[in-house]
Amino acid sequence: MAVVVGLLSVELFVSDAVSLKDRRSVVKSLTDRLASRHNVAVADLGPDRANQAILAVTTVANDEAHVHRVLNAALRLIESEPRAVCERVEIEIL
Repeated sequence: MAVVVGLLSVELFVSDAVSLKDRRSVVKSLTDRLASRHNVAVADLGPDRANQAILAVTTVANDEAHVHRVLNAALRLIESEPRAVCERVEIEIL
């Protein structure tokens, strides 16, 4: 059986954040929604600047097409967040 691991890396600009508390509020909301709606693992990779964030989203399946669908759906959810702008996006199949 094949195991396909997908990784979505997203650099965000958090436009309304003036403090780390503001940034954490936006990022926490995103990570919670991603995990509950798409059944993915999400990590906030920093940096510790008020207006920037890097998220790593991962999923595992036995079908590469399914991994792409899940990660693209997760990306659409991230892009729909009005308080954050995607500056760089990368999807990798491992």
